[in-house]
Amino acid sequence: MTVGPAEAGGLRERKKRRTRDTLARAALELFTTKGFDETTVDEIAEAAEVSQRTFFRYYASKLEVAFAVQEITELHFVDALRARPPEEPPFEAMRQAVATAWDTIAVAIGDVVPLQLHMRMYLVVESTPSLLAVHIRRSLATEETIGRIIAEREGVDIDEDPRVRVAVAAFGGAMRVAGRLWSEGDDHSAEAIRDLTSRYMDHLVPSLAGPWRSRSAGGTAARRG
Repeated sequence: MTVGPAEAGGLRERKKRRTRDTLARAALELFTTKGFDETTVDEIAEAAEVSQRTFFRYYASKLEVAFAVQEITELHFVDALRARPPEEPPFEAMRQAVATAWDTIAVAIGDVVPLQLHMRMYLVVESTPSLLAVHIRRSLATEETIGRIIAEREGVDIDEDPRVRVAVAAFGGAMRVAGRLWSEGDDHSAEAIRDLTSRYMDHLVPSLAGPWRSRSAGGTAARRG
């Protein structure tokens, strides 16, 4: 039986995808056991049973492969945000998109790496200065994408209405705080970071918009003044 051009093309694409995923998985295994700086491209290629030349067909550097799975998670969140009901206010849409993304993250990345390996790599990023700097830059770029989605949802111009970038910056800041505290804690499960993120999101709007002191505390402070 002969294989048609379309089927042959599909087989080639699936093979390329498998090779790319195998390289990403091998890289993350090495990064999380040896460390990012201590791992070489040759070691990644050897672990994936391909040549160095093949590695560079798929990734420009070990820095790029370090964030291959994170890119999937970022796109997963963006897709979840786009799917939120249009009547939801901006913060609620972002908060619910985060919850949905964490609830389904294992499925989103499961074809590439186990969820626990992704979580271990998150710790490597948080503890490696060169990776953390890239992670922050990537987060800012993702925030710009989020801002444009929010602006479109609300029917405003992101360059004219400051509320968009201010809201997204506050959201991004809360996410980064939750991620840092999770990395410094003892429970490094996906459930732990989801719960911590949810907790910080619950406090985001009240912290920005409402008073922090109770009336009695405020009155006491005023009398003391």
